[in-house]
Amino acid sequence: MNQVIISENEELVMKLLHYFISLRGYNPIMIRGVQNEIWLENLNEDYKIIRIVSDYIHNDEQFKTDLFKTKVLMKDIKKKTLSFKMNALSIFVNLGDNVNIDEFNENNIRFADLKSEEDLNKYQFIEASFPDIKQNMTFKEKGLELFMKLTKDINEKNEGDMKMSEDVFRIKKPVVTYALIAINILVFILSFVFNLMNDFAVNRYFITHGEPYRLITGIFLHAGVIHLLFNMYALYIIGMQLESFLGKSKFLAVYLLSGLAGSMLSIFMSPGFSVGASGAIFGLLGSLLYFGYHYRVYLDTVIKSQIIPLIVINLLLGFFISGIDIWAHIGGLIGGLLATMAVGVKYKSTTFEKINGWILYLIFIIFLSYMVFFGI
Repeated sequence: MNQVIISENEELVMKLLHYFISLRGYNPIMIRGVQNEIWLENLNEDYKIIRIVSDYIHNDEQFKTDLFKTKVLMKDIKKKTLSFKMNALSIFVNLGDNVNIDEFNENNIRFADLKSEEDLNKYQFIEASFPDIKQNMTFKEKGLELFMKLTKDINEKNEGDMKMSEDVFRIKKPVVTYALIAINILVFILSFVFNLMNDFAVNRYFITHGEPYRLITGIFLHAGVIHLLFNMYALYIIGMQLESFLGKSKFLAVYLLSGLAGSMLSIFMSPGFSVGASGAIFGLLGSLLYFGYHYRVYLDTVIKSQIIPLIVINLLLGFFISGIDIWAHIGGLIGGLLATMAVGVKYKSTTFEKINGWILYLIFIIFLSYMVFFGI
């Protein structure tokens, strides 16, 4: 039987992958045209990008070429992740002796030349961001046994991530979406019998004079059949997907919080009457943006080619077509983003992010409330 020989470089690469993927939550990302290097991403870490480069780089000119390529690819990743700043750590495991990485200074890219895990002692900036890396690079297993263990751990981590993604994207029955559509239709019918517009529509005067419930009731009223049908169709299309992604309770919370934010900005900017679910629906679009950001591996193309153009077109129409409450749309969009940040995205959001989401949402609502009730 032929004996499998694993080189020191291969073993080092596997140990690094095991640490960053299994213990630090980095995910491999596919970079078209890249060979002999692995790119890992985790937007919650100091270094959002980790590059593990096994290609042999034998002189400074070749290193400069590698650096230029890295900058170009990072710009593309920044666009996809909507990141203003992105730090990267490039780890070279096969760097030639003629290359002096100390001569290269980049604000957002750090370099490390590792021939073994002991070389980590030379880089304090790595230990500062990953204080447990050295202790998790030592294993009792050796050779093929170590390779099999590390591979098994990494595969288990990836399988776990896959199961979580399947859970999120599994189609569920949109019960809340159907219920909201039914309530809107029922309210529309009742409005003809009981003239609900006068008593429940969004209006600054009545809201500031003891009727704050209008902030919510107004989002269930519609001015006509076309208005109702257009909004219910949009709610059906968007709600079916988003409710499945977020879950029933979170979806309902985002819908109502978005509607509230839309109503608040509407009465802040306009004293007239306003009705309709469009503010809440724009909130669902904002929610899709936030959700898509966390699951961009699956939804990046859809977000860029469908969701963002849909939002932009509808906002522009609101500025040029009379009778559309553009401020309710903008308020709902902002509210939807912040509300989704507050309730969290399954398997992705941290407690810190959710707390910040609630703080930002409440600041937005409290500011508008102050300006409406106590402002000049």
